[in-house]
Amino acid sequence: MRTDFITTSGRKLNYNLPPMRLWQKAKRFGIWNPNDLDFTQDARDWKNLDDLEQDVILRLTTLFQAGEEAVTLDLLPLIMVMAKEGRLEDEMFLTSFLWEEAKHVDAFNRFFTQVCPDAGDLSRYYTPSYFTMFSEELPNSLGALLYDPSPVAQARASVTYNMIVEGVLAETGYHAYYSVLKQNNIFPGMLDFVGKLKQDESRHIAYGIYLLSRLTAEHGQPVWQAIEDRMNELIEPAIGIIMESLGHYEKLPFGLEIDMFLTYAMDQFQKRMERIERAKSQTLDEVNQIALTEAE
Repeated sequence: MRTDFITTSGRKLNYNLPPMRLWQKAKRFGIWNPNDLDFTQDARDWKNLDDLEQDVILRLTTLFQAGEEAVTLDLLPLIMVMAKEGRLEDEMFLTSFLWEEAKHVDAFNRFFTQVCPDAGDLSRYYTPSYFTMFSEELPNSLGALLYDPSPVAQARASVTYNMIVEGVLAETGYHAYYSVLKQNNIFPGMLDFVGKLKQDESRHIAYGIYLLSRLTAEHGQPVWQAIEDRMNELIEPAIGIIMESLGHYEKLPFGLEIDMFLTYAMDQFQKRMERIERAKSQTLDEVNQIALTEAE
């Protein structure tokens, strides 16, 4: 039973915690409306693409859309854990996190309905590794928090959501997608949207790095081992998604190459691992200070 309230107690909100810094950024940079995206030129550009180009755009966009839907559906248990632990600052930021994921679902759906409404059932683009990641690993690891909110379970969930799904897969995909649209001067509405989306995702990944670093600094080797094990468990299906999706084509359009995806994905994987591993030798105060600096 609740007997006190943080905001009327002597403690009050701590604006020097990394989640609160990210909350401030979310309020400044995350206020955009999917309704305002203009896909008029995108619809014209779509009609000028050949069959192969359309198929690749549909495949990539489908994987993005379904991924955004999945993370929107699966985030709630993490918010519940933060609420139960009394981490009001984390919960406040995570409300913007969930809201932004929902806006991404909305925006992608508008692209499909306004640009390529005759695309049909897009589930044909899902692959075995995609199902493994988004139908099994992601919902299972987040759902586990409903009955096991331990630091190790939190670490496994955050690695899955923030480090692999967002930090490796989404960041890799959006990086290449954005580059293709910009270099080929097509889909200005989608280009505008992906720019906003990437900015949102950068805050989400920053929170995941902070959370995993905090858990490592607080709980030591058991959490770090869970992080390392989980990263290694998921890198194979993550790379499998790239290979199965893009390997479907004998030759990719728009100057795309599978190696550009794989190289970027592995670089992101290694960068995340090294960043979080440093928390093994850091105090909680040091973790907070570094996260605050990176959130500037």
